[in-house]
Amino acid sequence: MRIKSVLFAILYVLCGHGIFGYLNVYMNVQEGQKLLGLYAELYYIRAGVVNTNALDYVIDIPSRVNSISINWQSLIGRPISYGISVSNSLPSAISANLNITKSGYIPTDVEAFQLQLLCREGINVEADVNITVQVTLNRALNNVTEFTLKRRKICYAPTEMEEESFVGTQIHPDRAEHGILAICVGSVLSIMIATTLLCIALCFRNSLAYQKSTFRKIEVLQELPKAPKIVQNVAKNPPASEPQELHRRISELTVQRCRVRLSSLLQEGTYGKVYRGTYNDTDEVLVKTVGQHASQVQVSLLLQEGMSLYGASHAGILSVLGVSIEDHTAPFLLYPAVDNTRNLKLFLQTPLARTLTTIQIVRMSTQIALALSHLHSHGVIHKDVATRNCVINDELRIKLADNSLSRDLFPGDYHCLGDGENRPIKWYALEALQEKMFSEASDTWAFGVFMWELCTLAKQPYAEVDCFEMEHYLRDG
Repeated sequence: MRIKSVLFAILYVLCGHGIFGYLNVYMNVQEGQKLLGLYAELYYIRAGVVNTNALDYVIDIPSRVNSISINWQSLIGRPISYGISVSNSLPSAISANLNITKSGYIPTDVEAFQLQLLCREGINVEADVNITVQVTLNRALNNVTEFTLKRRKICYAPTEMEEESFVGTQIHPDRAEHGILAICVGSVLSIMIATTLLCIALCFRNSLAYQKSTFRKIEVLQELPKAPKIVQNVAKNPPASEPQELHRRISELTVQRCRVRLSSLLQEGTYGKVYRGTYNDTDEVLVKTVGQHASQVQVSLLLQEGMSLYGASHAGILSVLGVSIEDHTAPFLLYPAVDNTRNLKLFLQTPLARTLTTIQIVRMSTQIALALSHLHSHGVIHKDVATRNCVINDELRIKLADNSLSRDLFPGDYHCLGDGENRPIKWYALEALQEKMFSEASDTWAFGVFMWELCTLAKQPYAEVDCFEMEHYLRDG
């Protein structure tokens, strides 16, 4: 009886769930880098261990990637019988073809099979493409185990300029820096990395190159003066809030309205608008303005908030370069807009952003960390660090901008808690919510939320938490 029990146990291991112990299925280093930005192998099944998280995870296949490969190997000393099929939710738009037969044997040596994914020209769609594999160890017992590799193919028809930009930003897999950047990936979603990046930025801020103005008719702005250490590390109101200082800044940056030409409307809110245009018919600019029906309070906010980063000379900061407040006309602010500069949050919500790799997202985060460190080194607290207040160009260079018109253009990000003031509640640290206390620490907290936005392609943070409950939510951990 004991012998029969032992034989049954052995048979169960060989023919039942133990089949996975005799099979490896994984993505190699090149595939991991191409699809995930990770310079590492990703195992679905490894010598008896099934990575259920990997099997459940849907990997996006960018538009520029036309084929993927999967490595597999039988570990029992003989080939293992398989059956394989591909499901495609949009066969009319995407063709999905394997380079192996629908049935055969998994080899004893490591080999790879490929799935070719081709988009029909000129379409913008997403399709679920799943690879289902049935593995049979013992045909007599009809023991079949099945697993599915989940993919989502993205088809996007970019403009010629966008194609050139993204080709230039791809990372070569042989670069040694990949190993270092891959280590950082696991902590991208953690707010702790914000503090780390800012500390690194402080160490290197003296070696940063300063931004040069692209305006030909406007003088290069002076660097922000050094500010004394602030008691309790809390910044006072920005100098632009003082009427005399605001008037001085406006007078220094005043440009003639007739030199500005508007070419296209990029964003429009209840009273605010953002245009793309040119200055002197040569310099590309973004133009922020308000409608004729805007109240005096709204006009004052545009000018005051637009001047908050006045004089900041840094490659990662978008500082205002011109202003017009001519009588009987709507005031406007001018910002440099080279290489198709546009709003970062709106960019993250486009299909093109789905092609970003983890390495590119880490580098984008680092750019804003350095910009924020520069502001803090001069005693300036931003108070509204978020993707909506950043811009990006075709080379994936991003800049931290002021928050002028953001309340109007992104009303879903601002909420009133009964005090008559719309604030970015879900980007605020606890002390900012409780006491309206802003500091380098509260900016760092907001930077952590900013990184979460990058990783989720600008999804709403704390979507399940009511704004009136945010203080309790943060306080309770």
